[in-house]
Amino acid sequence: MEVTGEALARFFGATLPHLNELQRRVVAGAAAQMLGRGGKIAVAAASGMSRNTVIKAESEVAAGIWPSDRVRAPGGGDRPLTDKQPGLLEALDALVAPETRGDPMSLLRWTSKSAAKLAGELVHKGFAVSTRTVLRLLHQLGYSLQANAKVTEGRQHEDRDAQFRYLNDMAVGFIDDAQPAISVDTKKKELIGDFANGGREWQPGGEPARVRVHDFADPVLGKVVPYGIYDVANNEGWVNVGDNADTAEFAVASIRRWWNEMGRARFPDADRLLITADGGGSNGYRLRAWKTQLAALATETGLRITVCHYPPGTSKWNRIEHRMFSYITINWRGRPLETLRTVIELISATTTTTGLTIHADHDPAIYPKGIKITNAELAAVPLHPHDWHGEWNYTINAQPDLA
Repeated sequence: MEVTGEALARFFGATLPHLNELQRRVVAGAAAQMLGRGGKIAVAAASGMSRNTVIKAESEVAAGIWPSDRVRAPGGGDRPLTDKQPGLLEALDALVAPETRGDPMSLLRWTSKSAAKLAGELVHKGFAVSTRTVLRLLHQLGYSLQANAKVTEGRQHEDRDAQFRYLNDMAVGFIDDAQPAISVDTKKKELIGDFANGGREWQPGGEPARVRVHDFADPVLGKVVPYGIYDVANNEGWVNVGDNADTAEFAVASIRRWWNEMGRARFPDADRLLITADGGGSNGYRLRAWKTQLAALATETGLRITVCHYPPGTSKWNRIEHRMFSYITINWRGRPLETLRTVIELISATTTTTGLTIHADHDPAIYPKGIKITNAELAAVPLHPHDWHGEWNYTINAQPDLA
């Protein structure tokens, strides 16, 4: 049966659009071989392929081409961009890591090294690349998008671990003697109002809470200062929510409120109190006001107050951080803290499967900043440093020394 050029064109028009490059060559080569003399010219005309391609296709079919996942023969296709532009990979590598492999004075050392900026710098150096090509080459070089990793703690005090052991032994001793041991700290200040709050919570589809674009404090609502007390033995917490300043007076007032509201009832026979606290902030070991305020609390309650501070640079290990504050943050994630009452209710509603309970209340008192404690006032504090790092560990008696 004679195959006309028109019929051949219809055949190729119906089949070739559905085939890949290898499959098109096989069909064209087989058709040329089937047609015999003049078949290569007829196939080339009907399929739109070049005569050289059809000749090659017929040769492949005649040689017995085998099924393969490859579309092109080895070596086929355009050369890699890195071959056409020698030095491209090296130039990109030097831009991404200028301190070790490139110019340490490169401007990109001090800018965000986005793919677009890297592509622009390569073009400036004479290479022809796109942002998409740069992304592909970065992966080829072993680079990936990375965030900062908090692993370097900086210089550590030589007695850091020993202070941890001392603090832990003190806490165990107090708890074994049925005496209160508390962990204290100030939680991060929070803006009150319809401000964005990190995290997400379930909401009706398409109905996210509308919040302000900018986090400028509302002049009326202001901020809150949550000061927390965590009862280590009983897994209970108290949060004193102030709306003024985070001062030593505020810190001790918070401990006083915990004692009057919770501690006294929980420890009716207590005559001592252990406080574990960070080394800085409103309860820092260098603060004179912290110690004079504790002396007043000791005299008021009749408790001998022992304080053990965490060594410098270790505030993240404070037990209240991961036993209480972290769960408060989880409980109010994704929810604007619109009012002071919202803050208090969310804190009070925080619980865990291990039995954590938290009580919270507003403290409307004003705590002025900048109060100076004189040498005479500090000397009147019945403070007794411990033999081990007395600056971090000390006890304040309930009554001034009689001597």
